Amino acid sequence: MDYQFTEDEEAYRQELRRFATKVLAPHYQSDDKAAKLRPELVRDMANMGLTGLRIPEAYGGQEASAVIAGMAAEEVGRGDFNATYLIIVSALISDVLVRHATDEQKAQWLPPIATGDVIPALCVTEPGHGTDAAQLELRAVPDGDGWKLTGEKTSITLGMDAHTGLILARTGAKGARGVSAFYVDLDERYVTRTPFDDLGSRSIGRASLHFNELPVRPDQLVGEEGDGFVSVMQGFDYSRAIIGLSCLGAAQTSLDEATQWCRDRESFGRPIGAFQGVSFPLAEYATYVRGARHVCYEALWKKDSDLEHSSEAAMAKFWAPKLSAEVIHQCLLTFGHLAYSTESPLGQRLRDVIGLEIGDGTAQVSKLIISRNMLGRAYAP
Repeated sequence: MDYQFTEDEEAYRQELRRFATKVLAPHYQSDDKAAKLRPELVRDMANMGLTGLRIPEAYGGQEASAVIAGMAAEEVGRGDFNATYLIIVSALISDVLVRHATDEQKAQWLPPIATGDVIPALCVTEPGHGTDAAQLELRAVPDGDGWKLTGEKTSITLGMDAHTGLILARTGAKGARGVSAFYVDLDERYVTRTPFDDLGSRSIGRASLHFNELPVRPDQLVGEEGDGFVSVMQGFDYSRAIIGLSCLGAAQTSLDEATQWCRDRESFGRPIGAFQGVSFPLAEYATYVRGARHVCYEALWKKDSDLEHSSEAAMAKFWAPKLSAEVIHQCLLTFGHLAYSTESPLGQRLRDVIGLEIGDGTAQVSKLIISRNMLGRAYAP
């Protein structure tokens, strides 16, 4: 078992860290205050190849492994947690399209994602169906040889800025097998966007999308009719580990800052790190972060090795965001009153990572997946 990145992987990781520190981090707080996606961010991410990580080289992408995509999310998360959404969403959608789209569809759809010319959004959640996505109600009504989409999707990441959407819609009877996937332009003539005023991650434009008979051509169907739910859910199995690493990146940089503060700050004539009550909580969380990181990379390694990884991905998804919120909270307390100011990024990181305790699968769903893998479905909830 090899716990070390290769020489090339380590060099890439260091390049990403410099990029996150010099290019992304200076805008992290100002983008939050502006509460909008900065076009330069998309361009900078695309120029680094981060919007095309999982896209084959033949379509202008990096053809990176799942492990590399996770590494990228972790390093970007150290500088600008919200920039990782461009990695998470593009990687998940690209992976679905690579596996299920035709060659003609790939040639049309993937290059603009890789170059950052197109921002895609994943449209699954609805007002009445989040966790129970197999029961979604947005309908694809037959219209000639195509369809028209009518209904609402909500809590859509990048919803205010996305040009295209991978949309799950009902084409058949109730249940998962009645759901199909479509990749379409979010035509403003048929789609109304309503922004959320969020606690955190305000720059990513989370929104509700209202579809009013959006026309869909037959060549915009991804895979076979009725296979959409299964194809998208399979993608979640590894994207959840990438989510975990993006959160851990924010947690790790907070730990690094708190550790240095423990060296620099003095109280009662000694560095505050010399007091067990200050240093021991950080030592404990450093241990937990390392453990969670290994779970995330194990899931991604298994993905790359074509091994079953749903349980590890679920572990990564419920543990890493929760742990990251706890770590950042403790780091904020370590700094004391200085970190309670909005001039410190710690408060924003705390608000931001909490969002991924909710999005892309709750902790309860993750534990359900884990328990079924442990016990077998007949003996689990």
